[in-house]
Amino acid sequence: MNKDIRIHSWPGSYYLDTSKQWVSGRLSLTPVAIRFTADKTGELLVDFHLSGISEIKKESSNLIFSSLTILEKNTKHWFSSLQPSRNVVFNILEHFWREQLLSSEAAGAEAAALQSTKGKELTGLLTGSQKRLEDTAKVLHYQGEQFDNIMRGLNKIEGDMDVADRLLTELESPSWWPFSSKLWKAPLESKPKETATVSDSKNQEGIIIRIPVIITHRTDSNVKPGKLTLFASGLEISDCNSQVIHRFESKDVDDIRVHTPYEISVRQRFIGKPDTSYRLLSAKMPEAIPILEMQFSKKMQFLEDALGFVGARKSPQVDLGTSIWQAATGLLGGVAQPSSPVGGREGMDKDQAQLQKHEKISQEEAKELKQILKKLKGLALETEAELERQDEALDSITTSVDRATLNIDKQNRRMKKLT
Repeated sequence: MNKDIRIHSWPGSYYLDTSKQWVSGRLSLTPVAIRFTADKTGELLVDFHLSGISEIKKESSNLIFSSLTILEKNTKHWFSSLQPSRNVVFNILEHFWREQLLSSEAAGAEAAALQSTKGKELTGLLTGSQKRLEDTAKVLHYQGEQFDNIMRGLNKIEGDMDVADRLLTELESPSWWPFSSKLWKAPLESKPKETATVSDSKNQEGIIIRIPVIITHRTDSNVKPGKLTLFASGLEISDCNSQVIHRFESKDVDDIRVHTPYEISVRQRFIGKPDTSYRLLSAKMPEAIPILEMQFSKKMQFLEDALGFVGARKSPQVDLGTSIWQAATGLLGGVAQPSSPVGGREGMDKDQAQLQKHEKISQEEAKELKQILKKLKGLALETEAELERQDEALDSITTSVDRATLNIDKQNRRMKKLT
């Protein structure tokens, strides 16, 4: 991820202590830093890391009204005349600052990982792949439940069609026919149990991911903190107290625009009334975008500022999908047979050969990699089996719908004859 990408910028003024005056310019936020650039000179007056901030406050005095102060390494920075408002800037800066503090341990681990072995690096990559595959399995599982519900509904329709067919046969039979009253009394016993199996599918639905967000509704200038929860069936926006603001079912979402790797907007269109639209900003949004892309691939729009994120994310993933298995198994082979060169196979990538030449992994790392690879293989087989099952279910649904359509047409013709 490019750490110099500009998440947001706001016009405002900065109090320059050296000249004791306010300088107009733009306050900018990147994933890791805060910057202020003067309008007239283009000079960068402020540039410090989010992790160096110890306090962000809204302050005012007799001389300075509606100001925002940031305490950074015992230096207090004053910002004022922020647009659209001080509250908007404060909420966004505080959100990214807190997320930076929460991820400080992860940052320390990342720094330590620079000195770690390739075994640990591969373990991290494989763990990430396992998480993404598990998320995919959750979505597929929910889709499978939806197919099962459709099949149950179609089976109920077919049962009702059978009852209607018997009733029509009864009506069409002459009055002297002795068996007419017995044709349709038996098949109603198994019907009441149908609704019980379909009722609580949403209660059993699991959460794929939940992240803190800054919420803007439609084009309002006010923002407020909240949460974004992704389910297999859609997404839910709630406030800090977990009160649901709006829930979008998958069918309700008309488009999702990715403005930057950290900001998206979700919209549902209506005819004759305003669209329902929410703009969501989060430091954790890069974790949610791949899941949204998997669920709403045809409805996702990556705007210009987000296209670099797509390329940066997808190109390593292509390499990951084709080479990580070979790299991991190659390293495991090197541990299993340390006397033989691991890079002896033909067609091995240069990167893999260099990796095996300069790096070795421990027995513990090899054992952990084997366990993750085993889980990945199991998940891949389960996902493949579920996809095949859903293909068969889709064929059955299509056949049942065609059959039901023919029966309805046939019964309509019979009804017309009776009337």
